[in-house]
Amino acid sequence: MVRPNFLLFFPDQHRGDWMPYDDQILKIIQIEKLPIRMPNIEKIMHRGTSFYRCISPSPLCAPARACLASGNRYENCHVPGNEYDYPAEKESFYRVLRDNGYIVGGVGKFDIHKATFYWDNGWIDDLGRLGFTTAIDSEGKWATINSFKRDPVGPKGPYMKYLQDRGLMESHISDFEMRRKNGKFCSVPTPLPDEAYGDTWTGTNGIEMLHNFPKDKPWFLQVNFPGPHDPWDVTLNMKKRWENVIFPAAERGKPEDTMALNGVRQNYAAMLENIDTQIGLLLNEVENRGESDNTIIIYSSDHGEMLGDKNLFGKHLPDKGSIHIPLVFSGPGINKNYTTGALTELTDLSASILDYAGITNKFQDSISLMPVLKGETQEHRETIQSALADWKVIIDKHYKSIFKNGKIQQKFDAVNDPWERNNLI
Repeated sequence: MVRPNFLLFFPDQHRGDWMPYDDQILKIIQIEKLPIRMPNIEKIMHRGTSFYRCISPSPLCAPARACLASGNRYENCHVPGNEYDYPAEKESFYRVLRDNGYIVGGVGKFDIHKATFYWDNGWIDDLGRLGFTTAIDSEGKWATINSFKRDPVGPKGPYMKYLQDRGLMESHISDFEMRRKNGKFCSVPTPLPDEAYGDTWTGTNGIEMLHNFPKDKPWFLQVNFPGPHDPWDVTLNMKKRWENVIFPAAERGKPEDTMALNGVRQNYAAMLENIDTQIGLLLNEVENRGESDNTIIIYSSDHGEMLGDKNLFGKHLPDKGSIHIPLVFSGPGINKNYTTGALTELTDLSASILDYAGITNKFQDSISLMPVLKGETQEHRETIQSALADWKVIIDKHYKSIFKNGKIQQKFDAVNDPWERNNLI
């Protein structure tokens, strides 16, 4: 049996309902059709299986990515917050893949050693200990700037070094400081040219890495796009493509913020469109290698984004916009043009990948999605969970319960009240 390759697209902060679902699914999740443009993601969805009830095990960058790496839920992931690195001595599915003959590569914002604030040229020894064969690990959007606040002497990672070499570093720092000062509604374009934009740079690195993989070994590549994370920094050309597009209003947002929020949503959609473009280029590289028929494509995200719902932005919260994430699989042995409401977690990716690679799963909280992906069952989990600090969410087929310090605070009818307007407690 020829073992499949894996290409995991992993953007940062892509909320799960901002996907090109068809009208039937939009009706189920009770969201207006969004004028988003993601043709390559749409192709992956038509060629595979999409999950519209998938959640992050923890809606914060470092814990979510630790849950993915470890195949564990929040309480067992070893990273309670962004101020912790994932312990390199702990097992990860990356290491299991590598130890079983896979080339394991990654580009972009890993956030596996987020607390360290040092990326060197994209490789530090801990990445090898975690199981990577090759990597260009780079700064997230705010980490690029915050690393300079800690130590203003020189770039701390490969993306800022790239900008410095092109005379763009100072203007990028100034731009982000302006955004920090002007707040969450700031949606003016960045001065960066298109080719130097963070998601585009990450996609280019992914194409080059994939191009250099040998063809006599199976491979895994994770492309960690830094967008569509805030701030809403899009290039001038990206902005122009969306300047006249009107989006549905935020859920329980302030009416007086409607115009400013539409600018934010335009930029969020522009970032998704640009990520989709990079995905198309990476899929072209897979095809050029002659490996399209033996590569499993996965699209997901670490957590969501409130995006103005309830007048809130970011994540951290047990709310729908914060914990709901996209999940799509396509490739050999996977049902085509199928969308399911099976309860799933980001945690399940590690067991699923190992299952398709023919490797025994050793992670306690991860459950392989293969039976659903092959069409053998329409069910997966009885409950799914998300947690952070002192709160925990448990969702079953019908209800969503939110606990704080072990005591239930809120309960919603997740089927008939997906926007969580009526607390049943």
